[in-house]
Amino acid sequence: MIKPLFLFFLSMVPIIELRGAVPIGIGWGYPFWMVFLICVIGNILPVPILIPFAGKVLHWCAGWPKVGFIFQKIIDIGNRKVAKARSTHHAILFALYLFVAIPAPGTGAWTGCLIATLLQMKVKDAFLPIAAGVATAGIIMGVASYGLFGLVGLM
Repeated sequence: MIKPLFLFFLSMVPIIELRGAVPIGIGWGYPFWMVFLICVIGNILPVPILIPFAGKVLHWCAGWPKVGFIFQKIIDIGNRKVAKARSTHHAILFALYLFVAIPAPGTGAWTGCLIATLLQMKVKDAFLPIAAGVATAGIIMGVASYGLFGLVGLM
């Protein structure tokens, strides 16, 4: 019971997320459907909290002396992108999905939430593309993990 719980919480950790937890679960010999469900739920669970929280943190950090200008610059870039992107709402949602779905370093639910925050998206608009991206990344990582473990003779 401790290993599935570990996978669940590992999927919540920024940078590692589902991309690191799925190969570990598969390496431990758990069935893919179980690893997939545990990791996807663990990775999606923080999303509704992260989107509004990230905006508050960015604005709070923008008020810091000496380094606040960096955070304010990030906020300003987001505001400019929002002004340009109003007519391309569906394209932005699809791009957010693709960004989260591609299991590469620096992509994932946490970064997707930051992007949604910078683009001033509401949780209800950003949640579905991020959740779908996480599920897609889970499938990709499962296929890649089974291929890698099969290649080395572990499966």
